Amino acid sequence: MRVRAAWMYYVEEMTQSDIAAALDIGRVSVVRMLAEARARGEVRISVSGALAELTAAERALETRYALGSAVVVPAPGRGEDPSPAISAAIGAVLSEAVGSGMAVGLGWGRTLLESLPFIAPRALDDMRVVSLLGGISQAHRFNPAEFVWRFAQIFNGDAFLLSAPAIVDGPDTKTALVERCGLRSTLEMAEKLDLVVLSVGGIERNATTYRTGYIAETERRSLQAAGAVGDLLFHFLDRDGALVDHPINGRIVSADMEAIRRAPERILASGGPEKTEILRAALAFLKPTVLVTDETTASRLLD
Repeated sequence: MRVRAAWMYYVEEMTQSDIAAALDIGRVSVVRMLAEARARGEVRISVSGALAELTAAERALETRYALGSAVVVPAPGRGEDPSPAISAAIGAVLSEAVGSGMAVGLGWGRTLLESLPFIAPRALDDMRVVSLLGGISQAHRFNPAEFVWRFAQIFNGDAFLLSAPAIVDGPDTKTALVERCGLRSTLEMAEKLDLVVLSVGGIERNATTYRTGYIAETERRSLQAAGAVGDLLFHFLDRDGALVDHPINGRIVSADMEAIRRAPERILASGGPEKTEILRAALAFLKPTVLVTDETTASRLLD
């Protein structure tokens, strides 16, 4: 945040009052951060070094996609997975974003699960954590339920699960589970969330979505043929960010996507070359308030 404030002040020539409003901090804090930036040698004529490039990418993403905030982590080495750095950044974001009295909806995936060690534990009052997707029995490490339970423990919150498979055999089964098996109360809770945290899944064969075994190869190919570039909570999007018309839609046990889009704070986090298209689609569909990604993916999103 210190470098961001320096960038706004010295490069964008914003006033200290405007910076305080943009970052939701006091003007005294802005003055202190600007002084620290100069003392650390981060400010000369302009903000310099690799951090400046990341800040420039963040500001460009915020402008291009109407984000409240973008967090861009340094690119890993060639061929390396950016997920660990993205996970660490998500943990820092969530440490500040979550507060007492909040209802937080969580998606799933390795990047989100591995953010847990980077979240600063705090005991909060009346904090509820809601799973936005049913369970993935074959993927124990990345199961939505596991993420929700552990996240709730960090903040001494209550966890509410969708105790059903993420994908069922048909719409009738889904209706029966909602109406007769106690899922309605959790789904209703998901209608009134303060914050949602989501990641995306690619359409490639090695993506976590397909390695779970929930979606067969023939179905994956049919989704691609229908124009899908990836998924958000098993809801498949085309490159323009529209939901793909496909029979799988009636089989997904998840929170209502329109309710998710209504949440005041929407954090989207992912990165990597195989995620660029679906990230761009998810940005159009979800219109997140916060995006967390890596430097290389940010560059592709800005092309």
